[in-house]
Order: sequence, then structure tokens, then C-alpha cells
Amino acid sequence: MKLGPKAAAAALVLSASMALTACGGGNAGAGANSGATTVTALTLGTLRDLTSWDPAQAHVGHALQPYQAAYDSLILRESDGKLSPMLATAWKYNDARTKLTVDLRTDVTFSDGAKFDAEAAKANLDHFKKANGPQMAQLSSVSDVAVVDADTVDINLSAPDPALEFFLSQAAGLMGSPKALGTDAIKTEPVGSGPYVMDKAASVKDSQSVFNAREGYWNKDLQKYKKLTLKILLDPTARTNALVSGQIDATLLDPKNGKQAEGAKMKLETNQVDWSGLLLLDRDGSKNPALANLKVRQAINYAFDRKTILDQVMLGQGTPTSQPFGKDSGAWSEDLENYYSYDPEKAKQLIKESGFEGNISIDVPTLPGAETLISVLKQQLADVGITLNPGAAITNTFTADVAARKYSALFYNLFQGEPTVAIDQIVSTKALYNPFKSTTPDLEQKILAVRNAGDNAGEAAKEVNKYVVEQAWFAPLFRVNQMYYHNDKVNVEPQAQQAVPSIYNYSPAK
Repeated sequence: MKLGPKAAAAALVLSASMALTACGGGNAGAGANSGATTVTALTLGTLRDLTSWDPAQAHVGHALQPYQAAYDSLILRESDGKLSPMLATAWKYNDARTKLTVDLRTDVTFSDGAKFDAEAAKANLDHFKKANGPQMAQLSSVSDVAVVDADTVDINLSAPDPALEFFLSQAAGLMGSPKALGTDAIKTEPVGSGPYVMDKAASVKDSQSVFNAREGYWNKDLQKYKKLTLKILLDPTARTNALVSGQIDATLLDPKNGKQAEGAKMKLETNQVDWSGLLLLDRDGSKNPALANLKVRQAINYAFDRKTILDQVMLGQGTPTSQPFGKDSGAWSEDLENYYSYDPEKAKQLIKESGFEGNISIDVPTLPGAETLISVLKQQLADVGITLNPGAAITNTFTADVAARKYSALFYNLFQGEPTVAIDQIVSTKALYNPFKSTTPDLEQKILAVRNAGDNAGEAAKEVNKYVVEQAWFAPLFRVNQMYYHNDKVNVEPQAQQAVPSIYNYSPAK
């Protein structure tokens, strides 16, 4: 079955503060011809190793980038955020927007020789729904997937989901070999149809993942290197040294280390993707009774001198804010930008009125690379009578720990994406960062209005944004400038609303 051509737009991503270690060898050379595999190599400093290469365990943002080396997605999200064909050549909704019919390529195989077709697409989507991955909510609206013919599937929905096409360009759209899905082998070695194949012998857990260009890959425009190495660098200083010494070609840095990179003539690509702040997760008080009190949560917001923290700790690289939705989402509101001004006296008064005065203690995990910032938050909360207890560092089990309600609160960086996407990450009851399933009938009505708003989703989402700000679900501090540095051997296109570029956004410098 063939459909007419289709393109759409969307957005995404998370965390700039996670740091990296180790070093490797980047030697991206010059002289690449567009659309041709070259003899060059690309080495990237990445944020952390993956716990599993099973595509159903893929995450978003910087954690999505490694999967793109080995796996194609159904839909390609271009650098400007537009959605274009990839393994799906076209897609179209029915009038009720409860069925998405997807037409597929017929000339693609996986690295193990298996053929990509409608049965393979269905197998992947079914596997994603059942595998309990960190982004399983991306397909929560999907009731079933039906094979129409060899190159067509119908994705049937229990209710309209404006973000589905976007999700099919993300974790949910990654396609692995149906012969490998669900096996132990795919956890340590990816089996996809993507531009690169893992060199298992050269790859070392928690050190580096090495890939070679796949012979006969169907889209040479996306395969610009002969070799791709992803270096796991856990220490920001080691990451910076690796970049300026030429051991890696590009990586994500923070403002402090960015100064060293700039001194070494590294090039900077920057955009605002995330908001940084506290997620006050336990709003029903099941683990921390104080957090169930609105006045306590509001007091936490009034305790922070956002601009001073930004200027002194982040060297001014960002914009103070009180809201978790960014300008590009359509849900951003000028009235909410400085909703919680710095007012320690008001914070103290709210704590007194709450009945928890002298009895508020909040445990949070430590975000690697953000220790100084967390210590400043600890001091400013102490100034109003709240104890912040930073604990063990976030590890590779972080998303599972969040889902298991290990944390009643945490400091983190989260993307400010398209309304439905952001809602399903931080607000709805299926959101990873709403593990305690906080909700009210009023909020559910506001979320439903967004899902049914079509092209006006951003305007409808302003009401969701206003609700979570007024109810102090979070304590945002600022939207941070993502600072992605690279040498002059590689051209890099930033990815809209994503901290690190997609794999396809790198090319050898001319």
C-alpha cells in the first residue's frame, strides 16, 4: 500500500550536567563528498554507557544518540526538528486520528540479514510496549499494531496522541532485527538496520563503543564516516582534556570547562534545551509528608535566588525561569517566567503556616557534574529552614530507580519539548518523572484538552503549565545553555531541543 508524502514538526531532550571519563582517538579528516562513505573516523565524548542495546530500552536526548549508530527509526527527526521519512516512507491518520497507517521501505535488511518489512515493524512496536523500557509510555496510547500487507502497518490508538509521530522518531521508532529481539545477545550487541555495525572486539564496557560503517547501507547520505567511536567520559575535566588534545572530536561541556575549550580554539554550538531544578515528586507525601503540603513546595521555590545562582555557578549561561515549559513549546507564558521571585522571608512565612516548621528534610541523589550547584541549593534552603541532603550519585540504574519511587525529590535537567511530549515526560500519570502518579480531576481535564487540541495544543498546554507552576510541582531554576564543543575537523549541526546532536548531524569538514 502506498500513501502520499508526509512531513511534520516536533521537538525534544535532557541533561547537560552529566559528565564523562577516559580518552580515545578522534581523527575526523577533510574532503568528504556529500552522500559518500569516506575513509575518515569520528570520535565523540558521550555522557554514559548504555545498560542495554535492546532498542526497547532506548532513552531520549543524549541517551538516544548511541542507538542511532546501529538502528534506523521509522521517522527521521531532522536537525531543525522537522519529521521526514526514514524506514517509513509515508504515514497518514484516519479522520478520527485513532489509526496511523504507515507505509514502509522494501529495500532494507538488518545487520544479521533479516528483512525489514511490516512483520518486523509490528514485532518491534509490540516488543517496545512489553519490554518495560524507560520510554515505554511513548506507545501507551497504542492499542495494537496490525499488518495490512508486506509494506504497511496500521497503528491503532485507544485515544488520539498528537505526539505519536514524534515518538516514532525517538525510542519507540527504533527498529531491531526481529530474530534478535528479546534475546540476551542484543543487550550487549545491537542488531539493527542502521548506518553502523558494532565492532564488539574493539568495544569495552564503560569505556568505549566502536562501530564500523555497514556495507550496503541503504542511505549513504546518513553514513558519513568509516568508523565511529563513542567514548564514555565521566569526568568533565578528562572530557575537556580529551577534546583539546584531539583525542575526541566533539562533546558536551559545562560553562567552566567551556572556557578551556574556547582557549584551545574549539568551536561552540549552543541552544537552550533543558530546564534545571528540583523535581518535587512525592506530592502526596507517601515518603516525605512535608512535600504533600503546597505551602512547603511553594516555599522551596521562593527560597532560590535564581539569577545569582545562574551568574555565579553557571557563569550566566542560561535564563532564570519558574516554569518547566520552554518558549518553543507554545505553552510558555510571560506571566509564569518570574512567578516565584527570590523571597526568603515569604518562604519562611509559608513554612510556618504549613505546620512543618523545623521539620522539613529532603533527600536527593547527587547529579554528577552538578555538585557545586547542589551545594548552593542546600545553603539557600537552609537559610529558610529546610534541610537538603545530597546522597549517592545517580548511576546507570537511575531511570529504573525513578520509576521504582526511590526518590521523593531530585535535582535534574529536563527538556522543554512539544506540549504533549513534555506532558508525557513530567506531568501525566504515565510520565517517567511523575512516578508517584500525582494528578487531580482538574489537571486530567486540562491534559485531555491538550490531546484533543490538534494544532492548538500549545495554547491548551498553557493551562497545564500554569497548573503545575501554581501547585509547585517543581522548583525550576533556569533554562540552561547547552554547550556543545567540537574541533575544526568536523562540522556539527545542533539538534533542535536536544543537548547533543543526532548521529546524522556530523560531517567531515571540507
